[in-house]
Amino acid sequence: MLDLNDIVVFARVVEAGSFTAAARLLAMPKTTVSRRIAALEREVGVRLLQRTTRSLRLTDAGRLYYEESSQALQALEQANLRLAEVRAVPAGTIRISAPVGFGDHFLAAAIFEFLAAYPKTKVELCLTDDRLNLIENGIDLAFRTGILEDSTLIARKLGSTQRILCASPDYLARRGAPDRPADLVRHDCVIAGPSAANAHWMLEGADGQETVAISGRFAANEMRAVMAAAIAGYGIAQLPHRVAAACIADGRLCRVLDSYTTPAGGLHVVYPSSQHLSPLVKAFIELAARRLNAGNGATGEPAIISR
Repeated sequence: MLDLNDIVVFARVVEAGSFTAAARLLAMPKTTVSRRIAALEREVGVRLLQRTTRSLRLTDAGRLYYEESSQALQALEQANLRLAEVRAVPAGTIRISAPVGFGDHFLAAAIFEFLAAYPKTKVELCLTDDRLNLIENGIDLAFRTGILEDSTLIARKLGSTQRILCASPDYLARRGAPDRPADLVRHDCVIAGPSAANAHWMLEGADGQETVAISGRFAANEMRAVMAAAIAGYGIAQLPHRVAAACIADGRLCRVLDSYTTPAGGLHVVYPSSQHLSPLVKAFIELAARRLNAGNGATGEPAIISR
């Protein structure tokens, strides 16, 4: 099988004018240079160089081979230079998937900073609370919260997430505020999920974890709809802390059961493979990790996703 390294050695011998000079340029023993030239001649089936103790010259076949192969080597060198430029300055299109609430409130800022820092890049953002198949949907990386499913994806933990309980001032004026988790059975709850049937919340407080059965008139598997229902007064909702903070600050929501949160879940970025990770994807992951200030609990090391 033709070895590209043998062709490189051949070109350097021709350009240097001798085996000795080529060996010096290539930082290899003269015997290795001679052995590689002999291997190349066996592979192509013709003599490329006429060698004597005092001179070295190209055969006709060798001259033709050098002219053609040197052009190919120059093209490869140019490709390597271009690739080095791509590695140094990310360029191209990156497709990202993220949960709706996370993308709306935090990821957009990271994307805008990324686009400003790397003018040759484009970002296509898919906001969905569904966990898309990255390979089938052409997604380069996705942000995931909570427990990760078994997968062959690579995951990097960026931090932890928690949810808090919130309701609108109007709802609380009509129904009152719960004093303890057990009181939730007498309240309408906005349920994050496809169905309101057999819904449960796990809450964590000073005395440990409690699981309470909940019910309500509205369920949705999309966080933006859950938040909208809570703001509209349809019940108490369990919302990501960061997502809820802006609504609490402007008075659209009030926190209830202040001393309780959900058990901490992971915030991960996942991608199909750690092999040959593109500079574009790597640059975005690093920027997003810094921009989202997700150092707490972050390992910084990629790992195969497991439960």
